[in-house]
Amino acid sequence: MSKKLFSNAEIQKLQQNPNVRNVSPRAITYADAFKRIFVERYLAGELPRAIFEAHHFDVAILGMNRVEQCASRWKNAYEKDSVVGLMDNRKGAQKKLEKIEGRCFTRKNKLTTDMKFQWIQTLVSDENFTRYVSYFCGLLEVSRSGYYRHVQCQTNRTQREKQDEASRDIILKAFHRRGFKKGARSIKMVLENEFGIIYSRKKIRRIMRKYDIVCPHRKPNPYKRIAKATQEHRVISNKLKRQFKQAIPGKVLLTDITYLPYGERQMAYLSTIKDGSTNEILAYHISDRITLDIAIQTIKKLKKRKHHLHKEAFIHSDQGSHYTSPIYQKLLKKYHLGQSMSRRGNCWDNAPQESFFGHFKDDIDSRSFDTLASLKSKIDYYMIYYNNYRYQWNLKKMAPVQYRNHLLASA
Repeated sequence: MSKKLFSNAEIQKLQQNPNVRNVSPRAITYADAFKRIFVERYLAGELPRAIFEAHHFDVAILGMNRVEQCASRWKNAYEKDSVVGLMDNRKGAQKKLEKIEGRCFTRKNKLTTDMKFQWIQTLVSDENFTRYVSYFCGLLEVSRSGYYRHVQCQTNRTQREKQDEASRDIILKAFHRRGFKKGARSIKMVLENEFGIIYSRKKIRRIMRKYDIVCPHRKPNPYKRIAKATQEHRVISNKLKRQFKQAIPGKVLLTDITYLPYGERQMAYLSTIKDGSTNEILAYHISDRITLDIAIQTIKKLKKRKHHLHKEAFIHSDQGSHYTSPIYQKLLKKYHLGQSMSRRGNCWDNAPQESFFGHFKDDIDSRSFDTLASLKSKIDYYMIYYNNYRYQWNLKKMAPVQYRNHLLASA
């Protein structure tokens, strides 16, 4: 401690300096922030007197002996205990800083850069650590310039967050539109067709990732395919040869049957006929039995819509026993429908029909229904939705019925 005493006038002048915490006739207490700055500049080669004068201290009042003593004491304290050694409340600050250091070392590899910047911003808001930005940036292995840029962009970030939240609410409306969850493409088409809003797929996917909006993903069918054709059944050649999109509504008719488990170990079966050109479901039948009747009833329902069929219409299916049955084939001839079959064990030859069942099971969880009647009711609703309101990317962003009318109008 210096032997120089401060007069009342000198005390008043020193108290006006923001770098002074307290002053008495015999002693002066400096702000922790000033001591940290002093050590940084002193170790960088500046003279103690120049540093004090740069911070509005009158060296004539302090005395050079006091200035030099401060330089020596603070330098030794910094070398011994780092920045904590410069703090007056060393015990409390030491414990607090040790906890912070421990958390920094254990979490720094688990935090994103933005999360680290936010943490530093919280830490330096404590009055004991206001000048510790560089120190914390070093602990968390981020740049100091990056931190200050993060702080400066806080307003813009808040504004972007509000914009993203508004976009999220709009996307959720399309996501849940008509009771079925959708992917980014379907959401884009619903927004354009029903809300008059244009978002890019990139933006929609970004918002979905950010707010964990997850579209159901198709799962592989766990059940075996329909039984092989018996010897008396006749297999038809592949007339279609994967030419699904012929831009002629009612010509290429794809059919298949899928399993729908429901209730307590109960099973339903859905047979559909899909227009290969428009993706429209032209006929479907639901049954609790997988007999030949399910395929027969589907064809009979199709006949009621015969005005939508092309004169060269034909049914394409796999080689299941329903479709190789003489009774089924005779019925097709009666209705003047041709027939084509996929190659044996080749699901790609009927890919659009398989794709429909995949999307169908994404949207409808049959196991959540207790009765066949409730399941049928949901399927009826879904078919109306699918044909009239489920916009599809490869149909020029139209729903199947819209696309069918478009093809007919342009024919």
